[in-house]
Amino acid sequence: MNKYNVYAIGNALVDMEFAIDDEFLNKMNIDKGVMTLVDKDQQQALYEALAGHSGKMASGGSAANTIIAVSHFGGNAFYSCKVANDPAGDFYVQDLVAAGVDTNLHHEREAGVSGKCIVMITPDAERTMHTHLGISETVSTAELHEEAIKTSDYVYLEGYLVTSPSGRAAAIKARQIAEQAGIKTALTFSDPNMVNFFKDGLAEMLGNGVDLLFCNREEALTWAGTDTIEAAAEALKSIAKSFAITLGSEGALLFDGNNTLKVPATAVQAVDSNGAGDMFAGAFLYGLTHGLGYQQAGQLATRAAAQLVTQFGPRLKPEQHKPLL
Repeated sequence: MNKYNVYAIGNALVDMEFAIDDEFLNKMNIDKGVMTLVDKDQQQALYEALAGHSGKMASGGSAANTIIAVSHFGGNAFYSCKVANDPAGDFYVQDLVAAGVDTNLHHEREAGVSGKCIVMITPDAERTMHTHLGISETVSTAELHEEAIKTSDYVYLEGYLVTSPSGRAAAIKARQIAEQAGIKTALTFSDPNMVNFFKDGLAEMLGNGVDLLFCNREEALTWAGTDTIEAAAEALKSIAKSFAITLGSEGALLFDGNNTLKVPATAVQAVDSNGAGDMFAGAFLYGLTHGLGYQQAGQLATRAAAQLVTQFGPRLKPEQHKPLL
């Protein structure tokens, strides 16, 4: 039995979430529904423009949300990332450890600015993100923990790492270590913009293909260059042995390596879609590593994601996980 169910590497970002309206996005000339990388000054200007809006803070980053979900369901998880020796970095480490996740961060951290992500939620529950990676942009192979990789059931790669040359190299190296050790690999496309603008880099991260791929409808269609989900699913078979395509209110489309499976969504009133894909991946990976088949893991994942979108924030409370099982 391996020590960890899931080992992940990704960007460490302190999430600052705000409820706004479409008028605010239009006024600020912000593209809705995607993640946009900005510099420190741009993010500070946006933060100041949000004065007066209600907000909340949490340790985040896509893969971090997934790995914390695995831990809260009862799994064993390890997260490799990079934060600075600053108050935001201190907050991040404490939050990660409190969630029961092992990490590479138990050492003296470098001076600098930890990454932050401003998440803006509109009344239709859509999330729009402006991210300044800070020191997380320099996450590299130095942050990898080879022994943890080799003693995990799955190694999970965050697609957002594709924007950083050193981050992309770290993801590729983690996949290679896993493959050589016979450990299963998983990757998430993370965001439509990653597929739109960094497809070649994602192809490098995928190598000859991963064991499990996570994406949403828009990412799948964009990758395949098609307008039908059936054609997109067929195209994904060339880069992944299995996959899960999340379809929002329509549930999810799964491929277990042999069969295509459909999982219906749980009907809810959504207020915040931030973190839904991350939660889906965390619940799905927990399910697969704890004896569930693809259909059952998909059902757990859609239930968890459905509960998440009924409340604000990218994660469920710890006590909300076990009842979903």
